[in-house]
Amino acid sequence: MSDIENTQKVSYLVFLCTLVVVLLTLIPVIFPALFSSFFGMFTENLNPFELGYLAVFLIASNAIIFGFGTAYYKKKIPSLVYDVVEKIRTFEISKRVAVISLAVILCVYVGLSTPELFLDEGKEWSDYDKVLLPALEIWPFGDCEINDSTECIYIQEQNDRYVRMFLLDVSLDVFQNIKLLPFIASILVVVFTYLITVQFCQKRFAGMIAVIVLLQSYTFLKFDTVAVYENFWVLFFLISLYVIEKKWFLSPIFYILAFYTKAYVAPFFLMTLFTTYRSQISRRTKIGILISYVILVSAAIALIFLGDTVYPDVIDVNYSKFILGFQVIIAQLRFELFFIMTLLPVTVGLMLLSKNKLKHADSILILIFGTIIASPILVTFTYHYEILPYRFIPLLIFFSIGVGMFFAKNSKIHV
Repeated sequence: MSDIENTQKVSYLVFLCTLVVVLLTLIPVIFPALFSSFFGMFTENLNPFELGYLAVFLIASNAIIFGFGTAYYKKKIPSLVYDVVEKIRTFEISKRVAVISLAVILCVYVGLSTPELFLDEGKEWSDYDKVLLPALEIWPFGDCEINDSTECIYIQEQNDRYVRMFLLDVSLDVFQNIKLLPFIASILVVVFTYLITVQFCQKRFAGMIAVIVLLQSYTFLKFDTVAVYENFWVLFFLISLYVIEKKWFLSPIFYILAFYTKAYVAPFFLMTLFTTYRSQISRRTKIGILISYVILVSAAIALIFLGDTVYPDVIDVNYSKFILGFQVIIAQLRFELFFIMTLLPVTVGLMLLSKNKLKHADSILILIFGTIIASPILVTFTYHYEILPYRFIPLLIFFSIGVGMFFAKNSKIHV
């Protein structure tokens, strides 16, 4: 009984933490100038309580969703509607149908996105010509010879991402198209979104829902073929989560690959450890994963601060940027209307799913929490990075998986 109580306490704590960061993210939708009025540099003539253009949309949509959800949860809706919802939530597809459906979805996605491979990236993204190409020219052992020291920091930092630069170099030199391998990585991101959802929910239909939600994302489709903002790090992190219950010893290996693709993923290992804690594996295996992560992460940190990298030189603490970071997040995701409309209901719904025995609902909550708060923390402690939309692709993936979980009802889940 004490284990059950402790598990419930952990679930409520995870939910509370996630709820706080979700509310901090959504408040600027209703009051865009609120955080700037108190923490910004230019506070004059700002009305902190002026409504944003999406405020009414957010409030109305959440009122409708919460109203319907509460009525459904308490069985206060018409029986015909309730039965339809139940049939949808308990619906399942065969493995063959799932494979065919996923293949069709991927073919449509690939067909629509392939023309992007032939676009001139330098015309769309200034960092391609100013940062990425100069970095590739001196990769792997060259030194930056540009007189501008600030620009050299950005170029050198690219070459500290060893795995990423290797893959981009291969894509450019071997396949003669720097966008090809990033696009393949994005395709695999979709595949592993499906696989992780099925693993967490034990429902193939839930996996299909997660894939559809992800592929309607403006941000994912915007960056899926962009080399300068590739998805290699996202893919490696997803694989590190997926193999926890398959081949656990591969999890820290793929995490390190993600880390040396993009250092932004550094704090994500904490979310991996929580996912491990919630996984259906033996205690001995969990301890093995914990020890292996501690060793590898410690070695990676030592290499950063003792080796010849730029990261120790770009630390600069500014606590006001933390709250302002949440304001920037929603500005960068302003085109994600479905995400904005349903983030709070999904967060609350995942807590209810966790309460009703879907253990990995907690894992998705902590993954949503971590992928939101990572950016405000990042800009708080360094001047080198800005909050950019492509860094929220993991957030959109875990949100998509969270949506899929509402279609995970089976005989063991009574919600």
